[in-house]
Amino acid sequence: MKIVLASNNQGKLVELQAMFAPLNCTLVRQGDLGVPECPEPHRTFVENALAKARNASAHTGLPAIADDAGLCVDAFGGLPGVDTAYYATQFGYAKSDANNVRALLEQMQGIALPERRAAMVSTLVAVRSPEDPEPLIAIGRVVGSITTEPLGSNGFGFDPVMWIPEFGQTFAQLATEVKNANSHRGRAAQAMAALLRANWL
Repeated sequence: MKIVLASNNQGKLVELQAMFAPLNCTLVRQGDLGVPECPEPHRTFVENALAKARNASAHTGLPAIADDAGLCVDAFGGLPGVDTAYYATQFGYAKSDANNVRALLEQMQGIALPERRAAMVSTLVAVRSPEDPEPLIAIGRVVGSITTEPLGSNGFGFDPVMWIPEFGQTFAQLATEVKNANSHRGRAAQAMAALLRANWL
């Protein structure tokens, strides 16, 4: 089965393709099929992922899968949430992973545990068609806390400041295979693979 990935992120494609390999599914990036980017006006991960999946399916006539993910910090009432990728721009910095980390650490100065608690959340949504009334929804969530300085050089995004208690390290300090198996996206992908197997295959 061919499924459109409603993303042009090569890393995401490789990660998800590996997880879905046992299902005999082939993921194709939307850009390779001429699908335009979809607006993401919603305030929840699930609504944005659903919009992206429906958009990709509408332009290709194929089943589609999309994810929306972000960091939810307790001290900020769950924000930055859906605005995670653009977090630094709120504080006058250019959009980049390094600036996002810098801005977050600046905003959290003087905040101690347990208010430094945070969750990385990934929401995957799959649709068979743009009008699918029964989208498959899988959520992966990892709870940890924000460190006071970046630790580790592996990974991307907020990985260097996301401390995972069960490993005693940040995501950026973990080996790639360990991170992928235990990350928010890894957990969502495992749940989605089970849903695809049970409902579509």
